[in-house]
Amino acid sequence: MKRALISDIHSNLEGLEAALEDIRSQDISEIYCLGDIIGYGPNPRECIDLVMECDICILGNHDLGALFDPEGFNKGAEQAIFWTREQLESSRGDPQKNAARWDFLGELPRNRREDGLLFVHGSARNPINEYVFPEDVYNQRKMESIFALIEKYCFQGHTHVPGVFTEQMSFFSPEDINYRYSLTNEKIMVNVGSVGQPRDGDWRSCYVILHDDSLEFRRLEYSVEETVEKIYGIPELDNFLADRLREGR
Repeated sequence: MKRALISDIHSNLEGLEAALEDIRSQDISEIYCLGDIIGYGPNPRECIDLVMECDICILGNHDLGALFDPEGFNKGAEQAIFWTREQLESSRGDPQKNAARWDFLGELPRNRREDGLLFVHGSARNPINEYVFPEDVYNQRKMESIFALIEKYCFQGHTHVPGVFTEQMSFFSPEDINYRYSLTNEKIMVNVGSVGQPRDGDWRSCYVILHDDSLEFRRLEYSVEETVEKIYGIPELDNFLADRLREGR
C-alpha cells in the first residue's frame, strides 16, 4: 500500500493542487493530511473542500485557531486567522457549504494511531503545538521524552521543515538521503514538510509517499507567483506571507 502524507497547506490552493496532481500519478491508495489546512494563505474555502476528500485528516494549530481563539500566534498569523474565519463565515458563500466546512474542522482528531504508526501535527508529546526542529537532536532530554511515546514511526508537520529524526539523535534532510529512506526496526520521526509554505530554503511544495518498507520525499514546482499575487491583493494578509513563499522561509 502507498499512502501520501501531506501537511501545512495553509490555504495555498496552487501548492495543494500541484501536490494532488502528483499524487494522482503515483498509484496512491490513501491520502493523509497532518493538519494546518488553513491560515496564512488566500484560499481557505477551496483548500478545505479538497482536503475533505482525503481519507484521514488531523487537526493543526491554525485549524484550531480558526475554530477558537488563536493563542501564541504572531501578529501576521493572528490577522490571517481572523480573515480566514471571516471567509468561512461569509454570507456570500453557500450556507450549507460553510456549515459543512466548520463541521469538518470541528470533528478533526488530534492524532491517529494504527499498527505502530502515529500521525500528528506537532509531536507525539503535544499533537497540536509542539515544534520539533532539526536542531532538537542536540536536546537529548526532549527527544528521549518524545521518542518514549512512539511505538514505531511518527509522522508530523508543523515546522514546515522536512526530514527524518532517528532515535540515535540524528536528523537527515531529504537531500541528505537522496529523498528516500528505508524503514527498519529503529524508531523514527518523519516531518513530511509543507505543501503550501515550505521553510527549508526550497520554495517547492513538499509531501511524503509512505511505502510498506520505505518513504519518499516529493518536491514539486507550482504557480507560486499566482499565490503571491492573491496575497498581495488581500489587505488583511501581510505581504510577508507572500514574499516568504518565493524563498521557502
